[in-house]
Amino acid sequence: MADLVASLEKHCLLGAGTRMDVARSRALRVPFHVLLEGECRLHVGRQVFELRPGDVVLIPSGAGHRVVTAGAGRPRGTVETVGEAFATQHSERGGDPVIDLFCGHYAVNAGAGALLFRSLPGAIHVSFGQSSETDEVLRGLSFLLRGEARREGAGTAAILSALSTVLLAMVLRTARGAATADVLWTAVTDEGIAEAVSSVLDDPGADWTIERLSRQVAMSRATFLRRFARETGTTAGEFVTRARMMAAAHLLSTSDATVAVVAGRVGYQSESAFSRAFRAELGTTPARFRRDQRI
Repeated sequence: MADLVASLEKHCLLGAGTRMDVARSRALRVPFHVLLEGECRLHVGRQVFELRPGDVVLIPSGAGHRVVTAGAGRPRGTVETVGEAFATQHSERGGDPVIDLFCGHYAVNAGAGALLFRSLPGAIHVSFGQSSETDEVLRGLSFLLRGEARREGAGTAAILSALSTVLLAMVLRTARGAATADVLWTAVTDEGIAEAVSSVLDDPGADWTIERLSRQVAMSRATFLRRFARETGTTAGEFVTRARMMAAAHLLSTSDATVAVVAGRVGYQSESAFSRAFRAELGTTPARFRRDQRI
């Protein structure tokens, strides 16, 4: 449902004492950075991430941010060389690079894709070098990224886009632990809660009450609510609503079903109640959303 297109925009080979500012992303764009070599800091609002090789930062909020490499004196800016598939950033006045950083974004649709990323933390930091399993995968991905960056020719942009999509899948399935402190509902490790999440996503239009969900996974109501919030970072009620709106946005974009029919398919007996919930999540009515998707 959450259609997206990945684009790798810049290969940053920055020297010591360099600052690179990145403006706030346009609507429906989610920036990401993957550090292959060296160390740097990434500032997103008041958050500061210390990046090391194998680290990835995804910024679902689209907030402006800053990459800084350590070094004495006044920070240098960057200069850009435009290539066929992407741009290359170097530090002003040259010098040997101390980091090898790839930067890009995911362009998402205004419905399911926007809701998916809105349901995630504003910035997500994952350290793939923290375990042998993920480190091995990242080494392979790094080899392919660098290889395509060196070749840069016909097909390079498509290949880098595909690799960036793989990277996103890796981030979204990384559970809280050594690799990340973030809580992602896309990476639930509790088997019972994972079953509940899968059931709702498979059939968002079903009558998903708290009692039904807790009974399905053999938990008391209180235990289910506590564990669901801990594992997903949201409440069960909020998750069910968001899953329904993602399904509704997909149906409105890809079918000719009336708003009333879509409402029924995603679990609403009242079209007006569905329209209120849809507007609360996406900021527009179902009918207007459909028209905008077809322009």
